[in-house]
Amino acid sequence: QLQLVESGGGLVQPGGSLRLSCTASGFTFGAYHIGWFRQAPGKEREGVSCVSQTGGITNYADSVKGRFTISRDNAKNTVWLQMNSLTPEDTAVYYCARSRTWGLKAPFYDYWGQGTQVTVSS
Repeated sequence: QLQLVESGGGLVQPGGSLRLSCTASGFTFGAYHIGWFRQAPGKEREGVSCVSQTGGITNYADSVKGRFTISRDNAKNTVWLQMNSLTPEDTAVYYCARSRTWGLKAPFYDYWGQGTQVTVSS
């Protein structure tokens, strides 16, 4: 019954923007921090951003600060990742996940979505 479903990925040109969505069901959404992670081919999974249970605290990886914005609406059971000024280094599969512990360390997260592909290329 637990579900985290990412959407919004696709192909975008360098300098472009995408907005990813993560929609949850089957659990008390507001009881969990939500993180976005990404994994490029041959690379470790990397924490991108996370948002606290009520949306009051956000963290970003240095590589995306100033370009990406995370937000949530618990009434909609949804978290978004707005991605601007995209570069080819942002190409990866993007995953959302839930955690009861604050941070961007993957072991904190106990349930993951299936991922959505983001490709930044001309």
